[in-house]
Amino acid sequence: MTRWWSRLRPDNFTLALLGTVLLASFLPMHGAAALVLDDVTDVAIAALFFLHGARLPRESIVAGLLHWRLHLTILACTFVLFPLLGMGFKPLEGWLLTPELFIGVLFLCALPSTVQSSIAFTSLARGNVPAAVVSASLSSILGVFLTPLLLALLAGTAGGMHNPGEAILGIMLQLLVPFVVGHLLRPWIARWVERQRALLRYTDQGTILLVVYSAFGEAVNEGLWSKTPILSLLAVAVVAAVLLGVAMPLINLLARKLGFNREDRITILFCGSKKSLATGVPMAKILFAGGSLGAIVLPIMIYHQIQLIVCAVVAQRYARRA
Repeated sequence: MTRWWSRLRPDNFTLALLGTVLLASFLPMHGAAALVLDDVTDVAIAALFFLHGARLPRESIVAGLLHWRLHLTILACTFVLFPLLGMGFKPLEGWLLTPELFIGVLFLCALPSTVQSSIAFTSLARGNVPAAVVSASLSSILGVFLTPLLLALLAGTAGGMHNPGEAILGIMLQLLVPFVVGHLLRPWIARWVERQRALLRYTDQGTILLVVYSAFGEAVNEGLWSKTPILSLLAVAVVAAVLLGVAMPLINLLARKLGFNREDRITILFCGSKKSLATGVPMAKILFAGGSLGAIVLPIMIYHQIQLIVCAVVAQRYARRA
């Protein structure tokens, strides 16, 4: 029982997320303070992606680029399989899911893969780590263009989403440009970034918490909790669990059918089934400015915790078999 509880117990970051949501629910920012917080959040997001670019080794990119079949398979799982699964929940819209929460589910399905946790779980399970580095990073970069386009295709203008072209331009300016600049400056700042890795991890998490507080505070001011039934909140958790529970076996089956070896199958499983909270929350802030942002980011926040618990258990099993 102790071992099972240690697996199911939320990590410190998840507890911080819950605390941030509670804080935003009871003490949201108003007026000029909210505008200042919004500007600070924009700067923090740009700094976050600048540091992501500085951390990505160019050698890993070159080493992994030749494995194109694996990368295409992961991208297909991330940007084709998940959106198709997301549309399968359409009958729940207006019944168990509010329209805003259903948009949040579609947004979750259109997001790119994570970087850090995909690589960490692939390494723990003894998979192809260089390929995981390339695939996860490639997924994040392509997500700048594909996520807005997919969401426009799946949801149209529902949820207050901006025009896809304007959204892509906004995401490029706030996420991609700092990422590229950080990577170009890597020869000069890489050693400092590596020495500060532990500190920068908290910078990553702090930025996400800042964006979540800003998003939920704005949503609470607009009546998020009064407009969202308890049953809908429970339904989001069930949808997130079902989504991961269906996607992982399908991805594993696809990797086997395509003839990948064990290490590559592990990489495909973890990179193809993960969705990025670190990219998703800042991206939602750009895509849904003025919309029901709090409800839209709720599914990815719940999915994030579920994927960490499930993938940790699966990765440990792969490691024991190895």
